[in-house]
Amino acid sequence: MCNILLYNEIIHFLCFYPCKKSKIVSLLKHPMLKEERQRIILRDVEVHNRVLLTDLAEQLGVSVDTVRRDVKELDAVQKLRKVHGGAVSLGFIAPAAANANTYAIAEKIVIAKKAMGILKNGSVIFLDGGTTCQELARLLPESLQLTCFTISLPVALLLQNKPGIRVILIGGEVSAEARITTGVTAVKALADIHVDYGFIGTGYVDALHGLTEFDWDVVQVKKAVVEASRKVVLLCISEKLNSQHRYRTCDISAINSIITELDPESSRLNSFRSHQIHIL
Repeated sequence: MCNILLYNEIIHFLCFYPCKKSKIVSLLKHPMLKEERQRIILRDVEVHNRVLLTDLAEQLGVSVDTVRRDVKELDAVQKLRKVHGGAVSLGFIAPAAANANTYAIAEKIVIAKKAMGILKNGSVIFLDGGTTCQELARLLPESLQLTCFTISLPVALLLQNKPGIRVILIGGEVSAEARITTGVTAVKALADIHVDYGFIGTGYVDALHGLTEFDWDVVQVKKAVVEASRKVVLLCISEKLNSQHRYRTCDISAINSIITELDPESSRLNSFRSHQIHIL
């Protein structure tokens, strides 16, 4: 039975990815165990917050149906949340709860604390969605006086009880998964503002290909944020470095500062140094 299933996977992969012969050979010699597949799926979901089944299938060299079954099993044991065409991390969809579900929470707290050093009273900022930006919102002191624009419902909720912070939620179509506003309304609203600092996250970042995402609507909003910001600050865990996807938000040169949990002198950041980016 196992051999029949493996044969079916190979036939599917040859039909849809004929250029991936090396993966076919690897699959024949070393068929991946379900536990290993699910470990890779879970890590990808946790690092990037949202992933597509088609991307996972190509990466793993199996059919979309196989990945769908794996995701369904992981959902059943509450390791992630299955959504239409993909999966999202639990920390991404339930940020208001204790951050036990947030992947790399210690690293994201380090990033948030570094970002706080940029802010000063009277600043006007934009704060993106995503778990790292949510940590920054969570840690902002109540005594800080600033105006914060955001497209993120969780960020707005985290800031609403901080008396010194004026919160302005950008309207638009609400994404049920990411809990952010997108669409033409959000893009138009962002075109009418100008902030001192735009703190943004990204699914993927690479020194050559810039900031990229798999969601076209999200990219359009992020482009508008970049245009609206006097300085753009990227908050990004190091596991996302040197990765890319299909839709570009901006060139790396559009970023003024990049903040990771790494020491600024880390060799893992060397590819970004030639682009005149302030590394924190």
